[in-house]
Amino acid sequence: MELLFSLVFLSLTFSSFLQPTFARGGQQQQSSLSSGFFENSSFNSDSTARHLFEENRSHLSLDIARGYMTNSQLEKALKAFAQRCSHISRIYSIGKSVKGVPLWVIEISDKPGEEEAEPAFKATLIVENVHLHILPTMNPDGFSLRRRGNANKVDLNRDFPDQFFPMNEDVHMRQPETRAIMNWLRDVQFTASASLHGGALVANYPWDGTQDKRTNYFGCPDDETFRFMASIYSQSHYNMSLSKEFQGGITNGASWYPIYGGMQDWNYIHYGCFELTLEISDNKWPSATELPTLWEYNKMSMLNLVASLVKTGVHGRIFSSDGGRPLPGFITVKGMNQSVKSGKTFADYHRLLAPRGRYEVMAAMPGYKLRSTCIWLDEAAMTLDFVLEAEVTLKENLLRSGCECDCGNTIRLEFVDFLLGGHLEVCFILIIIVGFLCFLFQSRMKSNLSKHRQVVGPKRLAGWHNIIGLIFYIGEKKPAINLVA
Repeated sequence: MELLFSLVFLSLTFSSFLQPTFARGGQQQQSSLSSGFFENSSFNSDSTARHLFEENRSHLSLDIARGYMTNSQLEKALKAFAQRCSHISRIYSIGKSVKGVPLWVIEISDKPGEEEAEPAFKATLIVENVHLHILPTMNPDGFSLRRRGNANKVDLNRDFPDQFFPMNEDVHMRQPETRAIMNWLRDVQFTASASLHGGALVANYPWDGTQDKRTNYFGCPDDETFRFMASIYSQSHYNMSLSKEFQGGITNGASWYPIYGGMQDWNYIHYGCFELTLEISDNKWPSATELPTLWEYNKMSMLNLVASLVKTGVHGRIFSSDGGRPLPGFITVKGMNQSVKSGKTFADYHRLLAPRGRYEVMAAMPGYKLRSTCIWLDEAAMTLDFVLEAEVTLKENLLRSGCECDCGNTIRLEFVDFLLGGHLEVCFILIIIVGFLCFLFQSRMKSNLSKHRQVVGPKRLAGWHNIIGLIFYIGEKKPAINLVA
């Protein structure tokens, strides 16, 4: 599992505004990340207004999407970029919309399409440390129709299964765009993600809803980590952190206004993907001429958010003590009921945590003993590998004991292994046969003794008990050997 980040442009407004600046953004990443977090050179400390633009642009033009890319133009731009930068990118589709428009994703990495166990702490580039997946539009039909809902008039950000209410549970009733996202999360194990919306200026984090549907603060188990991530975005923004409506430019979703069936909470609950909902413009349909300015205002925030995945948290791998095999186990932090899976191939994990805190980190894998350790996480990220010991089974105990026994016990161990192999019925029959033979032997001895008038009863009985005793001694050797082990 690589360190993965997805960027989803969910709203209609921003379905294509980054495409003209993809190459420019990529160049900025390569030139800036090597020194750590990016410096926000565009931040204006004299700016105190929450709104992005001084002019009132709330009125809509006759064509609110004039100057935006069409879906077909967006597809051509993505393919052209992937061809031009094939060494660090690839494009693929995760599904289709109601009207059959492909949901294209562009992946940016030094090894696109390959699974890597990347060292998480090299002071190098985002391209070398992170697999960045960008879905330019989740709702191409809605964009074409100039509305929030898709072609079926369904709000896709209310179409996911919800933790509090039994809604959208029928997979066949979900919209194809929703199913595509859910399958995407199942196939690609993302560490974090962000979806971009229009209509406000704030970084929103879980939970988005409450069980009683009231509007109040309702934090998730990783509330502190989410606040840290949201603050990184807000403080790197041109003026988001100066908001008079949202303190620090961030908000808990349920505290703002509860929604149900949203993608943000679903990603975190089901796949441990830390998702933020980024509202980056008060105007849902800003003029196309304003898009370059929006990019400049959000560029540093996006880069710093992705960089934070590398520069903070706990990262490592899980191994077996038997030969050092990678184990696709689970990482859990005590007090946070949310597990993170390690990768199937390299068993690497990436657990996001807020800095300046003490945590007990646990690694688990079925069939292996749980391991835990306490850490103090400072400002920088930490490498933490786990080596797990296999749980010893009864048969393994017997075999291990056999290795420590002398040669005289070899036959007994082989017999025990024979018993454990499901042959108890055969042994029982053998006991009966031997017992019957002993009975015949005893009868014959009685007959001979009667003829010769000799008294040897005690010796005969002793021989009988010795035989039966030997049989049951061998049959009951299993718990005896287990005690030795």
